[in-house]
This record gives sequence, C-alpha cells and structure tokens, in this order.
Amino acid sequence: MAIYIQSAEHISVQQPLSDAWFDSPIMHEKVYVRAIEPNYKEFLDPIQARRMGKILKRAIVTARIATKNSGITMPDSIISGTGLGCVESTEIFLETMVKNGEELLQPTHFMQSTHNTIGSLIGIDMKCHGYNSTYTQKGVSFENALLDALLQLSEGKIKSALVGGYDEMTPKYQLMLSRVGYWRADRDGVSLKRGEETFASETSVSFMLSSEKKETSICRINNVDILYKPSIDELKFALSELLKKHNLSIDDVDAVMLGISGNKANDEIYNNTAKILFPKKPLAIYKHIFGESYTASGLGIYVVATCLKKQRIPKHLLLNGNEDINQVKTILFYNQDEGKTHALTLLTLC
Repeated sequence: MAIYIQSAEHISVQQPLSDAWFDSPIMHEKVYVRAIEPNYKEFLDPIQARRMGKILKRAIVTARIATKNSGITMPDSIISGTGLGCVESTEIFLETMVKNGEELLQPTHFMQSTHNTIGSLIGIDMKCHGYNSTYTQKGVSFENALLDALLQLSEGKIKSALVGGYDEMTPKYQLMLSRVGYWRADRDGVSLKRGEETFASETSVSFMLSSEKKETSICRINNVDILYKPSIDELKFALSELLKKHNLSIDDVDAVMLGISGNKANDEIYNNTAKILFPKKPLAIYKHIFGESYTASGLGIYVVATCLKKQRIPKHLLLNGNEDINQVKTILFYNQDEGKTHALTLLTLC
C-alpha cells in the first residue's frame, strides 16, 4: 500500500521551519550547536510556553505547522521517536533533588522528564484522542516510529499519522559523550569538510503521513526495513527483496543517503557497507549540516523528501560528487546504530 508524506517541518541547527538549507546551508564550526529557535510568540501562548522545556516547544510548533500544511484537520494517530526524551528537564529535576535533599521539589520538571511526555503533550495540544505511542530505540528510534505508522496505515487501522523525531542535547550530556570519544572536543574553529567531522546537535521534525495521494503530496514512502545484527549477506538480501517488492533494481536508485557523522567507528560501517551494497551509486550525507543526535535520521528522511520534492540533490549534500544531481525519482535512506541495528527506507517521487 502506498504511504505519502503530506508535509514536513523542522526546528534544527538550520533556519527553522524553512528549506533555506537546501541552497544556502548554515555551516557550523563548533563541536556542539543547539537548535536555532523560532519566535515562539508567533505560535504559542506565553503563559503556556513558560511551563514548557525547549524540546516541548519545538515539538508542539513543528507538529502544529505540519498538521496545518497537510490539510488534515486531525491525525488519527501520533507516533514519536526519541533517544533521550526530555533530558534537560530530567537533569534539572535530579540536580534539584540532590541540592534540596529530596525536599521542596517542583513537580513540573518531574512531569516533563519522561520520554513519552513529548507525544502526550502533542496529543493534549491537538485534543487528539487517537493512538499515541513513543519509541526509544536510540539511533533508530525514528525508524521504529515510522515503521509503526506504515504498518497501521497499510492495514487500514488509521488513515493519517503524525510522526516525529525529537531530541535535545544538553551541555552536560554532550560533555559526557565527548569524554568517551563520541565527538572530538578540539575541533572548534576548524572548517568542516563533507563527511569528515560533524557535531552534536538537536532535532525536532514532524511529518504528516496518509494513505491518500494528493497534488500537494511531497513523496511516497515505499517501505522501512529494520534488521538487528545482520551479516552483509543478509543486508544484501534485504535490499534486493525491498527493491524487488516495488519492481525496482539498484540501477533505479538515483542516490543513497547515509548517516555518516564523522565518528570513525560509525563511518567505517557505512563506508564498508556502501562499497558492497551500493557500488558506483551517488552517495549523499546530511549530518555535516544538521549534526548528530539520536533522531537525526528523522532529519535525514526530511532531507530526502525535500530532494525528491525539488527533484534535485544539491552538491553540498554529495559525498562523492561535485555537481548537483537532477531529476531524482528514487532515493534509498540507510541508517545504522552502533553497527547493531540497520534500517533501509525507500522513498520515491509521487
């Protein structure tokens, strides 16, 4: 069954709620960059916003605008993916608990400290009483949320789904990851080259999916395959079956979008796999402009959808090319987490 992306909105380290990154990306040279916030006064009641953490504001705004732009009044379901959830509220609550000897604690940070707070608040904000679920599988949290939506849409249980990926990165958590070598801590001021080094960032991206094709539909999601600890032969077979299911071959794939991040161990897996599965195919990347987070793959799907909508992959996204690729119709998105969980998502032009 065909599933279509009707709208997509993001708040990230690029110009928020905008596709300006497509032609004029903001290049960051810091090892840690927080999201660029829009003017929330345009979207949220100030009194309401006071009680929200940054990640909740971002999620509410992207969800509202994605819903509005899709032409769908109310989604049948809200499905979210997050690796860390509201980690900033969690930190504040725990620090206050220690400082105050577990007394005089503010309940707001405790209530907003769980992973499913984000999806729940979106549901409350929209007054949506349908299916609401949150997935927290680290680097493939977003793909699990997307797969849930595709399965339910394909089975006819729902007709529309608001699917999002949301993560924030606090200074303390970023420092912890730097100490274990997740990011280089000494890259400040050094220009970032494509595929060499990336940076810690934040994600808020919302999609409205439905089973109905419209003139305004952005692109089609054909399938999401998630494999746990596959061998290279199992990955090759899964890719072959995925393409065969949609009457395609690897020759029909115009480009492959990879989650190369600048982390040596991470990128070695992508490079080795690409040589075997995608020989001679144009390879594209996105984390050099959007950064790394547990749900960065949500931004990756957004980038792929935008490229299909505009039928062009700009050269600043290409890993192995210096010219734009035009007339793109099919892009394969490949994401993996710590070499354990691998996800293949096939998207095509409507």
